[in-house]
Amino acid sequence: MTDYKHTLNLPDTPFPMRGNLAKREPEMLAQWIAEDCYGQVRKAQAAREKQFILHDGPPYANGDIHIGHAVNKVLKDIVVKSKGLDGYSAPYIPGWDCHGLPIEHKVETTIGKIGQAFETASAFRDACRSYASTQIERQKVDFQRLGVLGDWDNPYLTMDYAVEADIVRSLGRIIANGHFHQGAKPVYWCMDCESALAEAEVEYQDRKTHTVDVAFPIRTPDQIVSAFSVPSEIASHAAMAIWTTTPWTLPANQFVAVNPELTYVLAQFEKDQTQWTLVLAEGRLEALASRYGVEEFEVLGRAQGQALAGLDCEAPWDNRIVPVVLGHHVTLEAGTGAVHSAPAYGLEDFNAAKDLDLELLTPVRDDGTFADSVSIVAGLHVEKAAPVIAEYLRDRGRLVHKAPLEHSYPHCWRHKSPVIYRATPQWFIRMQGEGLLERARQAVESEITFTPSWGKNRLAAMLEDRPDWCISRQRNWGVPITVFVHKETSQLHPRTEALFEEIAMRVEAGGINAWFDLEPETLLGDEAADYRKVTDVLDVWFDSGTTHASVLARREGLQFPADLYLEGSDQHRGWFQSSLLTSVAIHGRAPYEGLLTHGFTVDKDGRKMSKSLGNVIPPQKVMNSLGADILRLWIASTDFTKEMTVGDEILNRTADTYRRIRNTARFMLANMTGFDPATDQVPMDDLVSLDAEMLRRTQVLSAKIMAHYRAYEFSEVTQALHHFCVDDLGGFYLDIIKDRQYTLKADSHARRSAQTALYWMTEAFVRWMSPILSFTAQEIWEAMPGARPHRFVFAVTEILLPNAVGRATVDWQTIQRAKVAVNQAIEMARNAGDVKGSLSAEVTLYCDPTLFGELSQLGDELRFVTITSEARLAPAEERPENAISDPDCPGLWVLVQSTASAKCERCWHHREDVGSDTAHPDLCTRCVDNVEGTGEERIYA
Repeated sequence: MTDYKHTLNLPDTPFPMRGNLAKREPEMLAQWIAEDCYGQVRKAQAAREKQFILHDGPPYANGDIHIGHAVNKVLKDIVVKSKGLDGYSAPYIPGWDCHGLPIEHKVETTIGKIGQAFETASAFRDACRSYASTQIERQKVDFQRLGVLGDWDNPYLTMDYAVEADIVRSLGRIIANGHFHQGAKPVYWCMDCESALAEAEVEYQDRKTHTVDVAFPIRTPDQIVSAFSVPSEIASHAAMAIWTTTPWTLPANQFVAVNPELTYVLAQFEKDQTQWTLVLAEGRLEALASRYGVEEFEVLGRAQGQALAGLDCEAPWDNRIVPVVLGHHVTLEAGTGAVHSAPAYGLEDFNAAKDLDLELLTPVRDDGTFADSVSIVAGLHVEKAAPVIAEYLRDRGRLVHKAPLEHSYPHCWRHKSPVIYRATPQWFIRMQGEGLLERARQAVESEITFTPSWGKNRLAAMLEDRPDWCISRQRNWGVPITVFVHKETSQLHPRTEALFEEIAMRVEAGGINAWFDLEPETLLGDEAADYRKVTDVLDVWFDSGTTHASVLARREGLQFPADLYLEGSDQHRGWFQSSLLTSVAIHGRAPYEGLLTHGFTVDKDGRKMSKSLGNVIPPQKVMNSLGADILRLWIASTDFTKEMTVGDEILNRTADTYRRIRNTARFMLANMTGFDPATDQVPMDDLVSLDAEMLRRTQVLSAKIMAHYRAYEFSEVTQALHHFCVDDLGGFYLDIIKDRQYTLKADSHARRSAQTALYWMTEAFVRWMSPILSFTAQEIWEAMPGARPHRFVFAVTEILLPNAVGRATVDWQTIQRAKVAVNQAIEMARNAGDVKGSLSAEVTLYCDPTLFGELSQLGDELRFVTITSEARLAPAEERPENAISDPDCPGLWVLVQSTASAKCERCWHHREDVGSDTAHPDLCTRCVDNVEGTGEERIYA
């Protein structure tokens, strides 16, 4: 038997079937870095008129990156690369947030504190800077390993001297615009940080505390007699009843508030063998009876809240007399209808106290312990005070009731410990007064594009009741609030605005230590004796929130405002908001045209990723086992607008999808062997009909994919890619052209036609992939025939596909449905043992007139479409009973029979003419012609 293998066009490509990504990707990445891939891409984009700026929200420079970091950075990379593909100049400048407590705390715990391991605060800050630098380098390696392209050699860091100086300048502009003030209103206070916290630094967790109902004896009984029309003997025993979830605030009580419009009763009842005569809100009686375990109250009289104003009560501590005042913030939702008010430790209480001209009582120290001057609880931490206070109240006959309560409570997002409201002198950005909050709301309402759309409502809700922003922190590692205040009046120095630029220039030259080491006399001269240099540092959200000024408006190649900010959904209360507020305060507008929000990662059971639960998926582990492209494909395939489910099973399924995409690319590359696009392309109007059809489909799909990229619908892109590989290519086109590619003459028109189509399809395919499967796309790019327009696929735009006409036009959609029906019929016959495979089968297609007309145009080439050795057409009415129908292809019935013809040893088709040429007894006449003759022609397939 003659060996005809050498006459076949066997596929060949250096692009391997096995991705081996975990090994191959680091090698490719090393090349990209060595050749300055990002620099080359930026150079290629330099002449583009359109520009797209995605501004990087800086991750914090502490600890290894986690799966959430990977999601965030890969989504940004997909956006930037897809914009480059869409013809934009799209730089990406990564950044890091470098100041703040976590780094300060790490240095304190690993090296030591100021006065111990460090002689000066400046030396301590230098150590913080050094530590942050090491963390940045660690994180940078992992971000690059993800395939994220960016200017990694020149990222922006909030601790760069130039950025620190511009943060100072931003503060100066906000002060100049009238948005800055000092106050002592209650703010969130972390007793572990010993510092104020912004709302964005607070998270809520369920917590069990103790509540107390406390009696405040009334020391003006005549007013009770008048208000409730009761005898003086009863009035002399009356008390106001309050309820509080924070018993530790009782030593700071300064008044009791009632609602002027509510009805109050003087109720008498017995509880635990004690007779109580209490003023209670009538609307709370039923709930209080249940809480106290009392069957009913005896109502002795009724009065409106207005009539209670001016009552004097004895507070629980130090026999202090406090007034009853009116407040509309008092409701019937909980409690007794009378509110214990410690204005130093509650925002509503503080607001209610504004007109009372009170000097705030602040008995709690920075660390959460009571001052030594406070009786009973001196030195005790507020977290341990509740039982001591309850016992003290019981001993004094003031404790009406005590009960546990589990409720949502604010916690420090760093220490995970409970926080308190605490009034201390702090610096604020004023939301009202100069219209800052209203202007920010306007921007959200009409000037920003939100993806997904629910982001608008979320950000708007965050701004609805936004209090003044406390921007001061009592720490060492941060950008200082660079102002001088008068020692007596606390007013800013009159030359504050002029001083800011001189201070900023010093910081630009020497970093933040330039302020902390500055002697006031250097700038103020003889006035220095009257002024105090502020040493508080700025909230880190101010640092990152002003990068629109310190980076966007400063960095060459960037612009203000940015086209897009992209972060997780928690940043509506964090970076999205701090950036918006500072930009409106400085520029009068939002710093971004659009906001894109992604969800958090959860495990297959919907649980948040947590080390304690053991469900964490480290991105490093995925990259080292499956490869970064698998992680990128999972991220792109998931609806990132919701919670993103990830686990080993999901990643393994993603790897299966990846293999299908890779094997499709390999088939296309392997079948372009010997093809030079410069010399071997077939004219578009002379393509085999099926090749022209596939180029038309590719053209349509290209438009859809680019539309999905523009809408940030990355999961739609991956679905389209996968379906193209499975349905249009693997299950249809590539299946059909195998025979043509392998058995026709190498330079035949029909084979070159297919190679021309494959070339253009791969040109489109590799570009579609590049924003998502970046490593694999570059690998394909390097394996493609012909000269590449650039070393890197990321430097090119979407391909402009030629309009394919082809040699003939038929309805390929209908033909494809018929092919699927034939495939299913053959599979059924194979499972039944009637045929061994499609080429050992002959099929008869019984068709209705319309389908008969479509399929008959193919003539003998119908068998190449059905991939059978013989395909015949017959009218539908002649179909036998055992013909198989398919509901997806109405008007068609298929009869499958095993062929009796001999098998051609070259093309494996079973044909009656095998052996008709004595020189080639094992070949069909078609193969003889392809080996020795002029070769066959194809019109359709």
